[in-house]
Amino acid sequence: MHQSVILLFYTAISFLVSFLFFPVFIKLLRQWKVFDESGGHKIHLAFTPSMGGLSIFLGAIVTLLICLSLQQWIALKFFFVSIALMFFIGLRDDILALSARQKLYSQLLPIAILIILGQTMVRSTYGLVWDQSLPMWAAVVLTAFIFVILTNAYNLIDGLDGLAGTVGVLILSFFGGWFFAVGDVVLSYIAFAFVGGLLSFLFFNWQPAKIFMGDTGTLMIGFLISFLALTFIDRNYSLPHEHPFKFSSSIGTAVCILIIPVFDTCRVIILRLRKFQSPFQADRNHVHHQFLNLGFSHSRTVVCMAAINMFFVGLAVVLKKFSDWWTLGSAVAICLIINFALRRAQSRAAV
Repeated sequence: MHQSVILLFYTAISFLVSFLFFPVFIKLLRQWKVFDESGGHKIHLAFTPSMGGLSIFLGAIVTLLICLSLQQWIALKFFFVSIALMFFIGLRDDILALSARQKLYSQLLPIAILIILGQTMVRSTYGLVWDQSLPMWAAVVLTAFIFVILTNAYNLIDGLDGLAGTVGVLILSFFGGWFFAVGDVVLSYIAFAFVGGLLSFLFFNWQPAKIFMGDTGTLMIGFLISFLALTFIDRNYSLPHEHPFKFSSSIGTAVCILIIPVFDTCRVIILRLRKFQSPFQADRNHVHHQFLNLGFSHSRTVVCMAAINMFFVGLAVVLKKFSDWWTLGSAVAICLIINFALRRAQSRAAV
């Protein structure tokens, strides 16, 4: 049987396992009164069960137990330990809320395990400024910083029914497809195992949501995305120039694929700092809030943001042979245009 068919089969297994357990978790969480509270900066008005990451995690793990050999599990043992720890940190936060500082400090443990023991790190500048290896201390600090930013950037976009799940499916599908194309089927299986879980989650999270992903899911998926993005940058840069799936812009391509969490997080941090507010302070200045302010429904907003993400994926493919400066410059320019267009549209709507 062709490997691509087997990959789809494993994705379907993950989908079905998660799909079967979501109603069970929703009923149990309602009975235990584990809700995501409404009000404040939150958009939803009703009390809705959180911790949807439980079923996503279960579907992915069952699938990976089936498709990966013991040797493959051992080879990636530090990754699996790290993502399990991140899952439990999110679970702890959903059950007994952690402060922003406690959550940040907790994340440093799985990140440190993956960097120091798993040797997942940014090893050079990848030709962005110059082609030079980084000293070990700089590589560790920079990689930890990227893990923290990307993991929490994904966490921040989970403010709208269907948004985090849809963006997660798009990002993981790209990375899973790319790793499959370059022959790394193990990372491809991991990516698509979580794609299956996220697809089933969308059935229960689309407006009106019956369950939210919670930090149990967002920290886990954000951590996985960070790991795959850093691994993609390193592997892609090492490919020979004639390889059909090599992108000349390793960093720029990764930014394009992650554009929704990256653009949204950079935007809100800049806005908060301009107002002399803490970058960790919750507000309603995210990109999805801007669409809602224009009268868009939840579903229409998610579709628009998914279309933006797909556009940037297409941009990365079109600029496949161009350098990081071209790709990053184009991405920044388009993001500024989108931001300007949203502000202009809101100004007109307010008149």
